[in-house]
Amino acid sequence: MVNADCRILLVDDDKAHRSMLKAHLAGESYNLVEADDGDVAVHLVKEHHYDLILLDLKMKRMGGMEALSAIHQLKPNLPVIIITAFSSIETAVEAMKKGAFDYITKPVDADALLQTVERSLHVSRIKKSAAEQQETKTKFDLGKLVGTSRAMQELAETLALVAPSDATVLISGESG
Repeated sequence: MVNADCRILLVDDDKAHRSMLKAHLAGESYNLVEADDGDVAVHLVKEHHYDLILLDLKMKRMGGMEALSAIHQLKPNLPVIIITAFSSIETAVEAMKKGAFDYITKPVDADALLQTVERSLHVSRIKKSAAEQQETKTKFDLGKLVGTSRAMQELAETLALVAPSDATVLISGESG
């Protein structure tokens, strides 16, 4: 996935901090969307696709923990990175229990932020790919094929691609 295809939602009630986060991420060509409160973020997550959310904890109307819970209920596999100036072990543990991918304290180190963003996107891609492979395997039960050679694996992959269509497939070759 190219960075320009990655949509990141920046959620912070402090416009200056959102601008700083945008500046840190600007060189990576991410598609950045801003929200100034947790309830706005939840609404945006309902309406649009995002690959990652950077979420402040302390906001006026809906705080970050409440927003994290709501977002996790809507999209359990959507990575959320908590960013806060009011860090404590208790809030970090609570955030992780509610589904946060990571927890970063302010002031944000640009390099650490970029590494965490890249790591979360990478892990998300791996999870998505594994889920898609499992879905394909479940949908097109190819487990009844006998053989573990590379040729049989390629055959199973080809069958998985063709299976959704109405095409007739002839498998030929040596038997046994």
